[in-house]
Amino acid sequence: MLADALLRSVAGTTALLRVTGTNTDTSQSEVGLVATTFAEVVVSPVVMRKLRPSWQEHGESKWELLVSATGVQQQVNALDLESAQSLFAMTLVVTVAGQDYLIESIAANEAFGQVYMYRLLLREALQQAV
Repeated sequence: MLADALLRSVAGTTALLRVTGTNTDTSQSEVGLVATTFAEVVVSPVVMRKLRPSWQEHGESKWELLVSATGVQQQVNALDLESAQSLFAMTLVVTVAGQDYLIESIAANEAFGQVYMYRLLLREALQQAV
């Protein structure tokens, strides 16, 4: 609860996780007979910060999203998933303030054996012409 209060006090906001449907493990969906479904999962409170820029060939900015573990656990329970890792594995895009980001890595912060916050390393999703 302390992590939730801290994230809310520093202008915490919400993030949308665009996830695939949970029925994509069947052989029919692998061959394209069953259309893949998508859903948007709201996780709150979150705080986003831009990481210190470092020289890169393509100059992509990196972002860190701090996510409340209780907010993630609520969605894990609502979707009937095994763990937070399975929720993040299903996530295609993270949307914060109308901007889409891709997850590069995930870390969990723990205290006394309990996860209180997840740190997601993100990069901006490039818009592609169709």
